[in-house]
Amino acid sequence: MSELDLRRASSVDEALTIMRDEGRTPIAGATDLYVAAQFGTLVPRKLLDIWKLKELRTIGTAADGQTLVIGALSTYTDLMQSAVVQDRLPMLVTAARLVGGVQIQNRGTIGGNIVNGSPAGDTLPVFAAADAVVVLRSLRGERRVPFNEFYAGYRKTVIKPDELLIAVETPSIDGIQAFRKVGTRAAQAISKIAMAAVRDPKRPRIAFGSLAATVVRVPKTEAALASGNSIDEAAAVLEAEINPIDDVRSTAVYRKRVAVNLLRWFWKETAPA
Repeated sequence: MSELDLRRASSVDEALTIMRDEGRTPIAGATDLYVAAQFGTLVPRKLLDIWKLKELRTIGTAADGQTLVIGALSTYTDLMQSAVVQDRLPMLVTAARLVGGVQIQNRGTIGGNIVNGSPAGDTLPVFAAADAVVVLRSLRGERRVPFNEFYAGYRKTVIKPDELLIAVETPSIDGIQAFRKVGTRAAQAISKIAMAAVRDPKRPRIAFGSLAATVVRVPKTEAALASGNSIDEAAAVLEAEINPIDDVRSTAVYRKRVAVNLLRWFWKETAPA
């Protein structure tokens, strides 16, 4: 830890200047950084503390009144307490409640969860199913990247070294939302598999976490449901569409079986009365 070189930014512009000039890695809640430092796997040594940048902690709607805008430094606690998130994106509130304990919920940020890029990140399937957009900013300007194009591989993103994730935007969502996580216990466990889904009559959306190297959507399964196929037919499509990974937390065989069960659960729970 004594080898870490830390600076603190007092504004977004200052942070962007420091990142451009010194190549520092931004940190905020540092919940993942502490673990990496403890186990000796932390790669970046020149860090930039952006925790106090209040302008990145706002939650609200854009000028169009429809798009939900969540600042990158919003914590899981912020998400759970936000009336607009509860109203517009309840599946994100459900996911936030299942992240770690209270301490992690108070410190962990949405931007950190996204940039960290772990396929087990609880909020990632939510943003994938919500067709979210990631807002990146550098001194060169801003760009918006569709969430489903944000990951280039395992823990790899398309963020450039001088870019800072400042917000994530989600459009207005029609349909019933759902999130479910399967782990070794009911709480404070890394997921073996997680699913976020939207039952939109015209365009159902389904995303899985902890299934592959990155969060994944299942467009063939979505198309089967949108076409009016039975849940049995859609389940067969899903089983053929996904190619789960084996790792220390679970097996590919288990993940495929549970993914199909989650799809069936979702379709039954959200069926019209």
